[in-house]
Amino acid sequence: MTDTYLYLIHEPDWDSDAVLEGGGAEDDTHGSNFAEHRVFQEAVERLGARIVGASALQNARHGGRVTPGAGDRLEADAVYSDGPYPDTTEVVSGFYMVETDDEALARRIAALVPTGGHIEWRKVFPIA
Repeated sequence: MTDTYLYLIHEPDWDSDAVLEGGGAEDDTHGSNFAEHRVFQEAVERLGARIVGASALQNARHGGRVTPGAGDRLEADAVYSDGPYPDTTEVVSGFYMVETDDEALARRIAALVPTGGHIEWRKVFPIA
């Protein structure tokens, strides 16, 4: 049976707006980081696993954090804040979803994900 693993990239936030305005990732300071991700993607393929989803997330200022209210007041009593994690300098800056039938391989892949921080990996719960 093939399982799917989610790899969350935790690292200091990045200036996604500068990349978007600068005409492409290869021209900015993150260009080498995007190249590292291409190398990672090739390594996953060589190991016999398959990436089924991935994306970089824009700077945390383009999102936020909410604690929903209770019962029928989920929205009315919701508490919003600007940052996703106000007590830390790291955010989730992107993710990969990888299919593999080998839990040990999933662990090895986690160590290969490029990051300026750390990687959290979890097996995805099958809901369908």
